Formats: sequence, C-alpha cells, structure tokens
Amino acid sequence: MLTRRGLLTQVSRIGGVGALAGTMHALGLYGTGAAQAFSPPPPGSGKGRSVIILGAGIAGLVSAHELEQAGFSVTLIEARTRVGGRAWTVRDGDRIEMIGEETQIARFSDGIYFNAGPARLPSFHEGMLGYARRFGVPLEVEVNSSRSAYLLGADGSRLRMRTAINDMRGHLSELLAKAVDQGALDTMLSADDKERLRPFLNFYGDLDTDGSFRGTIRSGFRTGPGAGVSSFETAMPPQPLHALLANDQMPMTLFEEMIFMQATMFQPVGGMDGIARGIARNVQGPIRLNAEVRRIRQRERGVEVHYADREGGAIRSVQGDYLICTIPFPVLAKIDADFPLPVAKAIAGVVYDQANKVAFEAPRFWEREQIYGGISWVGGETAMIWYPSAGLHGERGMILGCYSSGERAAAFARRPIADQIAAARAAIDRVHPGHGADCANPIAVNWSKIAHSLGPWPNWHPGAPPSMGEARIDTPEYRLLSEPIGRIYLAGAALSQTPGWQEGALQSAQATVMAIGKAAAEHAVTERAEGAPGRHRHEGETG
Repeated sequence: MLTRRGLLTQVSRIGGVGALAGTMHALGLYGTGAAQAFSPPPPGSGKGRSVIILGAGIAGLVSAHELEQAGFSVTLIEARTRVGGRAWTVRDGDRIEMIGEETQIARFSDGIYFNAGPARLPSFHEGMLGYARRFGVPLEVEVNSSRSAYLLGADGSRLRMRTAINDMRGHLSELLAKAVDQGALDTMLSADDKERLRPFLNFYGDLDTDGSFRGTIRSGFRTGPGAGVSSFETAMPPQPLHALLANDQMPMTLFEEMIFMQATMFQPVGGMDGIARGIARNVQGPIRLNAEVRRIRQRERGVEVHYADREGGAIRSVQGDYLICTIPFPVLAKIDADFPLPVAKAIAGVVYDQANKVAFEAPRFWEREQIYGGISWVGGETAMIWYPSAGLHGERGMILGCYSSGERAAAFARRPIADQIAAARAAIDRVHPGHGADCANPIAVNWSKIAHSLGPWPNWHPGAPPSMGEARIDTPEYRLLSEPIGRIYLAGAALSQTPGWQEGALQSAQATVMAIGKAAAEHAVTERAEGAPGRHRHEGETG
C-alpha cells in the first residue's frame, strides 16, 4: 500500500521541491502561512517536555524564554562566544574574525561602540520594542534621516538633503500647477478638485502667487535671520530641475518614506545587543556558548544533537523531545543532519545576500555641518555614510563610511580589507573634505565571511530587481522549510516576511513556540493512549 509519506517521497524524486510543495499543499499539509497574534502555550503545559534550541540569536532566545514560561525544559546551544547572533555590538578589545582574513581587534575609546549588524528598530516593530520594555532595556531615538546630510553626485558635487527634497517638490508643483491652469487635467479633475488642488500646490511647492517656483527657505538659507530689521533670511536660488534629475542619488530622498525607515526609529542605549542580553538574562536553562553543532539526528520520539566544545574539543550530546534550529541555512547545509532529501536540497539551495560595514572612530566633524544622525548617500560600492545618533555633542563618535548590500557589496567584499577601509575613508573625504584623515581605528565587517552566519539574510528572489521594501516571499522552498520536519522546527528571520529584521526572527520564534505547544499537546494524548512517558533532556559526553 502506498502511504502518504511514500507518495511524497516519489513526488519529490520525480518533480523536485516545487512538485513536493504543490502536493503537500493539495493534501492540506501546509499551514496557512498568515501572520497571527502570539498565543503562547498555557503555563505548565510543557512540564516534562524538553526542547533543544540551536542558535542563541533573537529567534533562539525568544523561543527559549517563551517555552520556559510554558514549563518546557530548554537547552540553548550557540557556536559563538556571545548571544545575539546578527545583533552584534563591537566594543573596545573585541575580535573580528572573518574567513580568509586576518583578525581585527577593536581599539575604541570609552563609550564608543559599533553595531556590526542591525542598528535600528522601527516604531511598528512592537515585538522587539515590547521585549526591550519587558526586560528593562533602555531605548533612545535613532535619528535615521537628517535634512542636513548630503547626496553626492557622480561629478563630486554635494547637495543637502533638504535642498534636494524641497527643490524637487517646488519644480514638480510648478509643473502640475501649470497643467491645471492650462486645462490639461480637466478630464481627470472636477471643478471642485481643481479649486482645492491649486492652493495646495502653492503651499506644497512654496510657489509664488503666479504659480512659479523661484526657491524656498525650506531648502536652506542663503543668508540666515539675525538681529534688527536689516537681517532677514533669504533663500538659496533653486537647483535646476535637470540638475536634480541628473543626480543618481535622488531616489534616496524617498528612503525615509519606506515604512521600515519612517520616524520614529529606536536603538538600545549602549548597543543593539542589549535586547539579546536582556532576554538571555531571563532564560533559566543552560546556554552552551562556544559549542559547535556537528550532528543532528531525529529519533522515534525525540531528537539528538552532538556538538563540540570549541575550547576543550570534547564532543557532547544532548537529547530532547523537540528541536528548534535557527542556524543560518548556509551553515546548516554543512552540518551532518538526517533531513529528508528534499529538505536538505532546499536548505542547500537558499542563496544569502551580501552586506558590508566599515566603521571609524572620529571627532564629530559632521556635527559642525549640522548633521546629527542620519545618512549621506554617496553611491558606488560604499553606498552611504551613516552618522551616529548616540552621544550627540560628545568629543568622538562612530561613523560608518560604508554600508552596502547586494551585487556591489559582493564586489566590495572581494577587495583586501585595507582597500575596503581606504575606499570608505575616501567616501567620507569626498563628502567632508579633509576629514578622511580624522577617521581612525577602522573596522571592516563582510557578513559573507562571518563563520557562523555566512551572509546577512537570505535572498529568496535572486536575480530580481532591487526593491526599497521587503519582497513577498512564497517560494516552494520557503514553504517547505517553514513546515516541521518531524520533531525538528526551523526558525529565524530567514523564515519570516522580513528576513533582514530582528522582528522577523521574533515572529518566527513565536510561531514555532505555538507549533511546539500544539504538537506537545497532541503527543501527550497519543502517549497516554500508548502508556509511554515523555522524554526528559539528557546530556552526555561521547568522546
């Protein structure tokens, strides 16, 4: 007799992952995949059950905490010597180790830090903000956009963000006002619409009474206001429309309009890893740091993991009822695991993006140009200059001369580290002439070379045109990896609709916790009927 499992095996062998996903969907074996409110398992419902969690990033830590609240016994295994995963804050004395590169050691002044991974929290990411509040992690505003920052033209010209935004509004408003006045939009606008639109355009573009745009104070002062009646402010002459359109960085004036980048943004005081450490302090079970997973096996009523103590070299094992694996897919693909072949192929096939950051400690020369936080857009392989929001008016701060992703980041990461640092310093010098030399104590991070990450986030749509938002993810591989593999659950930001954000990791963890709570309840019914007890966590040394 052909069983359901046998059918799926044959389908995957003949048609691959896509055919398998379609068949599972037809058989009702896929979940809805829709976002849902977190409904944690009831307190005590996990008593007598154990869960092994691989990876102590946000997904692993959230899973551990929430499962413990329901009574599950949890063991966390983490290959790094710290918690947080991609939420990595570099401080003085920290080591930056990358595959194929010499170790860098951070040499920062007191209070200076570098968020090598995520560095901002949108105000609508209520899950992460809620965890910060729950665990007493203080937050401060992250200034994600400054109208005093610059757009750098291909010819080396600098354009203040306020000038680019408001002069473009003025020119477009003038064009639309002329179209309205000339009747070009009569078939699309009612008389009432025209009557209301015209004064709005006058205000929106700061037009003259005749509907012309001749410049605006919004774009910056030619002369600023002073004392007395002879010191009125005057506006700069407007940038010509053709000059604005010729600047390749003009699209970045819309950066702060993306829902993920809109004010208000937040950051933990003292570094992004503050939230991860806050959760970790409230995890009761053991967190095995410096422990590298070597083998994953699924048993009839549980799972077994073998891991190496990276310091002592001993190989240890741990057994549990369930396993949550948050290990990034490029790393997981190299681990000895007994996943079904379609799952193993899907894991190995996930393409991860590229991301680089180059940071410097420097005196706050940018504040003398009225820049307090925000980003100057420079294009090329370095992409941007990112200014610090913390420690305003202090003596020194951490400035990024590069934060790039995608194809240009791949090319940049192939350069020697010294060349990467030189390129980032040169970008800063083009925007702030003479101040590249002020940038000291550089650190470069190429996420594709970070051993236990091998990339910043997955690109589920490789080859697709770049987008300023998160793409909708619904590939056969994504669906397949979102489903339980027996008693093994894959989780992490990679299996959310926002794979580049910590909120995605949190959402994936919460969905996994709910799924394990449901599975444990179902298994309890089955085991009572069979008279079999639940499995407790067991650890041992295997050699």
